[in-house]
Amino acid sequence: MVNQKRGLILGATAAILSAVAVTGGGLRLSQSQAFFQDNPKELVDEVWQVINRTYVDATFNQVDWRKVRQEYLNRPYSNKEEAYKAIREMLEKLGDPYTRFMDPEEFKNMQIDTSGELTGVGIQLTKDEETNELTVVAPIEETPAFEAGILSKDVIVKIDGKTTKGMEVEDAVKLIRGKPGSQVTLTIRRTGQEMEYPLTRTRIELHPVKARATETPAGTIGYIRLTQFSAQAGEEMRDAIKDLESKKVTGYILDLRSNPGGLLYSSIEIARMWLDNGKIVSTVNREGEMEQQQASNRALTNKPLVVLVDGGSASASEILSGALQDHKRAVVVGTKTFGKGLVQSVRGLGDGSGLAVTIAKYLTPNGRDINKHGIDPDVVLELSDEERKALQKERDRIGNFGDPQFEKAFEVLKQQIATSQKTNAQAPRQ
Repeated sequence: MVNQKRGLILGATAAILSAVAVTGGGLRLSQSQAFFQDNPKELVDEVWQVINRTYVDATFNQVDWRKVRQEYLNRPYSNKEEAYKAIREMLEKLGDPYTRFMDPEEFKNMQIDTSGELTGVGIQLTKDEETNELTVVAPIEETPAFEAGILSKDVIVKIDGKTTKGMEVEDAVKLIRGKPGSQVTLTIRRTGQEMEYPLTRTRIELHPVKARATETPAGTIGYIRLTQFSAQAGEEMRDAIKDLESKKVTGYILDLRSNPGGLLYSSIEIARMWLDNGKIVSTVNREGEMEQQQASNRALTNKPLVVLVDGGSASASEILSGALQDHKRAVVVGTKTFGKGLVQSVRGLGDGSGLAVTIAKYLTPNGRDINKHGIDPDVVLELSDEERKALQKERDRIGNFGDPQFEKAFEVLKQQIATSQKTNAQAPRQ
């Protein structure tokens, strides 16, 4: 949810490549926005102040942050573009790809992205913390990037022939997005080899939840695929569970593969639909103060549950899967997740631009810090690049028999259902 003081809280790791059209008779600035337009140095100081008050690392990456303020406020700025460039340069000193500045257009696009609507090629993009390379977190299903076969962990080395070395995520976004119907070519490096992907931009409608009941020898099971923790994900998840419960399913497979995260509150809301009680997640700020989110005794089902994850499951996906795993509410199947255990606050600035600041790290209910490590599945099943590409080409196989990880999840769920039924049969009747 949006908190007026702290802004929008994200568990997401990535920028979604998108573009929006602005219509109407121009942009009217408020008095405060006009002030920052005329005084770009004030915007630089506003960003410095926000970082100084809230950034998760009190050492500021071993940088003398007060000296940084003096350095950047002593510079002359003739326009806001010079201030924007200086702000991005200043933030680089933190060594944190998730703390980033957005100009007014980028900030508006981010707000649209989290609402579940976008125009683009359908890639979640981040900057690798170790290599500093532009890296794909995950392609969005049923988008040009997904259909072309782009995979999680792919490195984007060129955009329309222009090298991405040293390029910021925001600059890459500007190059990749564009009008629907236009084309952009991405050069991808994967396992040491480079390949080109020509992509046609399109308008993308995001419905984060897809669900169905599947008849199996173990009875009717519910399959739910969650692709993003957007604003409407909780409502769609609730509807899906209630519908499947009405169909008397015997158990569930919750598919979080290639889900890059999204809104923190969305992951908590959805966790409460599966967990009746207990801690869901703890967030810890730089003072060590801990804020805990708890289940609310309103779980929609207690039936056996298996969660599917992979290297593209990040942030909010890791909050949800980690909580379900720690409480032994679900068996986690697949491969190790992305490993992003940081929380950002996104807030608007005086001139209409925005700032995403890492304000806390999160811990699973058992106190696990999964940043840069990820969630280790209970049952590991790796897919080769060929198997992953085959699944993208034959999308109907995803979440069906013929999908190796789904088949493994079904095997595990079948055992869980059998154990549950045996336990219920042996339970004394009241």
